[in-house]
Amino acid sequence: MANYKLASIDFSASRNELHDLLGLTGAEISCNTLPAGISVPFVHAHKQNEEVYLILEGSGRLYVDGEETPLKAGDCFRIAPEAERCISASADSAIRFICIQVKAGSLEEFTMNDATLSDKKPSWL
Repeated sequence: MANYKLASIDFSASRNELHDLLGLTGAEISCNTLPAGISVPFVHAHKQNEEVYLILEGSGRLYVDGEETPLKAGDCFRIAPEAERCISASADSAIRFICIQVKAGSLEEFTMNDATLSDKKPSWL
């Protein structure tokens, strides 16, 4: 397992950070749950990192630079580092989301442009 690390997170926890759990070197990923009526208790921005959010379950509201937007399961969005942001769960619904932080402007290749194909095959191919 020198080239990968497998771990499990506790979905009953309000926050799981994968940086230390997986030894991440290029991103921070967190899985978050806010109970109904609860908000992240602060507004914040970042120095270098953009954030990408994926709303997995529930509903809530997003605050970015003074604007508020409703959120629902299936929504995804990117926030620039300098934008001031906060997220909350609806009064009647918890919200579960994944947040990915990466250095803005650092992506040079992605998907198949960054891949090299191998002749090796797993048992299911």
